[in-house]
Amino acid sequence: MAGLERPLLLTQGDPAGIGPELTLRAWLHRDQGALPPFAVLADPAHLERVANAQGWTVPIVSVDAAQVSSAFPQALPVIPLNAKVFAESGKPDPAWAPSVIESIETAVRLVRSGAAPALVTNPIAKHVLYNAGFQHPGHTEFLATLAAQDGNAYHPVMMLWSEELAVVPVTVHIPLSTVSSALTTELIVLTGRIVARELKERFGIANPRLALTGLNPHAGENGAMGTEDQAIIAPAIATLRADGITASGPLPADTMFHARARKGYDAALAMYHDQALIPIKTIAFDEAVNVTLGLPFVRTSPDHGTAFDIAGQGIARPGSLMAAIKLAARLGAGAKKP
Repeated sequence: MAGLERPLLLTQGDPAGIGPELTLRAWLHRDQGALPPFAVLADPAHLERVANAQGWTVPIVSVDAAQVSSAFPQALPVIPLNAKVFAESGKPDPAWAPSVIESIETAVRLVRSGAAPALVTNPIAKHVLYNAGFQHPGHTEFLATLAAQDGNAYHPVMMLWSEELAVVPVTVHIPLSTVSSALTTELIVLTGRIVARELKERFGIANPRLALTGLNPHAGENGAMGTEDQAIIAPAIATLRADGITASGPLPADTMFHARARKGYDAALAMYHDQALIPIKTIAFDEAVNVTLGLPFVRTSPDHGTAFDIAGQGIARPGSLMAAIKLAARLGAGAKKP
C-alpha cells in the first residue's frame, strides 16, 4: 500500500476464538483484498494447527519485525511469543491468558519503538482474562495503561468507522440506567475535542464536522422529555463551537442516520453505546472497524468479538479484520518513527 514503509502488527487475540482463523484467511486473501504486509504476534505452532484443521495451505515463517515485508508475499510472518499455546477452538481457557497479554504488550512496545506504524488487535474475551487475574476493565483500557508508561495520561475514545458512517459513543460499556448520571458536559467536550483532532490529524479532514445526538427522544422536546439535552449536551456543543469545531445538535437520534443526514457530518457523537452501534452495525455489519482515538499510536480492531460458538468451523468472515488492516495502513502511513 502506497505510503506505508513499515509493516503492520496483528495481535493474537484469544487463541480459542476466531482470531487465528481470521488472520490466516486475511493472509490467504492478501492479494484479493490488496492488503499491506503484516505480521502476527502468536505461537506459530498454534497457527499451523488451526490452518491444518481447516485444510488451508498457509506457509508460516517465524520472523523478527525487520523481516516481515520480505517474507509476507510467500508466507504468513509470525513474531513468536514466549508463551506456548495449545488452545482448542471454541473452548476458552484462562490458561492462555499469558499469551494474549504478551501479544498485546509486545505489539505496543514494537509500535512505540517505531518498528511498526500501527497495530490491529484481534478480539479478546474479557471474562476469560478476568478469570486469570486481569485487572483492567477491557482491551482499550489496557492499551491506554500501556501507553501511559511514557508518563502521560491518555483518554481513549472508541470510534466505529466505515466508509458510510463513523460513530463515537460518549459513554460506552455501562448499564443504560447509569448513562444519565455518567454523562457530563466535560466528558462530551473532551470526547469531541479528541474526535475532531484525530479526524484532522489522522484522517486528513481539514474541517471535521461533528453531529451530536440528544439523549432523550426528540432530543428532549425542549425539556418535555428530559432535561439532559438542554442542561448537559447543549453547553458542550457551545464549548466545542467556541473552540472552532463545527458541531451541530443535540439532534434527535432517530433522524440522524439515514443517507441524506449522514452527508452533513463526518462523525456522529452518540450519548450511549447502542445509540451509536445499532446504526453502524445495520449499515456496515461486515465492514465496520473499531478505531481507538486518543492514544499515541494507531490501533484498529474488527468490530466483533471472539465468536467462540463458531470458532474452528472455518466459517468466520474476515471482512472486518481486513477492513481494520487497511484502515490501520491508511492511518499509519503518516505515523512517524519516534
